Amino acid sequence: MTGEAEPAAAPGRGPALAEPAAAPSPNIRSLPNLRDVGGARALDGRRVRTGLLYRSEDLSRVDPDELEALARLGLRAVFDLRTEAERTGLPDRLPAGVASVVVDVLRDSLRLTPAHMGDLLADPARAEEVFGGGRAEAFFPEAYRELVHLPSARAGYRDLFAGLLDAGRRPALVHCTTGKDRTGWAVAALLLLLGVPGEAVMKDYLLSGANLLPTFAPALEAFAARGGDPETLRPLVDVRPAYLEAALEEVRHTYGDIESYFADGLGLDGGARAALRDVFLELG
Repeated sequence: MTGEAEPAAAPGRGPALAEPAAAPSPNIRSLPNLRDVGGARALDGRRVRTGLLYRSEDLSRVDPDELEALARLGLRAVFDLRTEAERTGLPDRLPAGVASVVVDVLRDSLRLTPAHMGDLLADPARAEEVFGGGRAEAFFPEAYRELVHLPSARAGYRDLFAGLLDAGRRPALVHCTTGKDRTGWAVAALLLLLGVPGEAVMKDYLLSGANLLPTFAPALEAFAARGGDPETLRPLVDVRPAYLEAALEEVRHTYGDIESYFADGLGLDGGARAALRDVFLELG
C-alpha cells in the first residue's frame, strides 16, 4: 500500500495479502469486543505483531472473576479514549500495576457524545426528536469526520500513537465505550499506516458489529418496551462501512493520504512513523 487513505473496501489491492491472519483472541466473556490488533499482513509481506496492542470496549464491564484473565495479557498501559463523563460514570477496572492513560479525543466536540446515548435510550420521545427522520443516518459519518479534524482528536490520537512508541507502555490496550468508533478509527488508521490492505482493515473494523450485536439487543428491546422504535437508533449501534469511509474521505480531503494525516494532522515525523512500523511489523 502506498499510504493513500483510499476507500477501505477498494478491490484489487493485493488480494493474496488482504486476508488477515487469525490472531489469538482473548477469551474474556464480559468483554466480547476484546481482540488483538495484530495478525494482518501488510503489502510488503510483513505481519502485524500480536501481543503488543489490544482493543476493547470499556473495562468497567470486566467481571471481577475475569480480572485475572485480563492480567494474563501482560498489559502495562490502557489508553482510554472516553470523555470525562464516561470515565467518571463507568470507571475502568484494571489489573494491579496497569497505568491508565487518558486520551479524550472528543473533548472539543459540540455534538452529542456517547455519554448522552444512555439518556436517549431511556427517553424515546427525545430520541425521536434528536435522531428521527433519518437524522441518525447522518450522525455517525459526521462524527467520524470529527475524529480526523477535531483539535482534541488530533492531539489525542497523536498522544496515543506516540505513547505506543514507549516500550514501557507495551503491551497496551486502547478502548472507548463500545470499542467500535473512536477505537475503530485508531486501529484502522494504525493498520493503514502499517500498510495493511484496505480490505483487511475494513474486515477488522466490521468485526466489532458482529461482536457487539448481542450486547446491544437488550437495550434496544427495553427502548421498544418504552414505546420507542428501535430502528430510530439502529444507525447508532451499527458498524457500517460508510462510517469508516467518511473518516477516510476526510483524510483525503484534508491531508491527501494516511501518511500525511500522521505527519501533518498528528504531528508525527518520519522517524516516529518509521518507529511505529518497526515496533508493529515483523517478518514471517
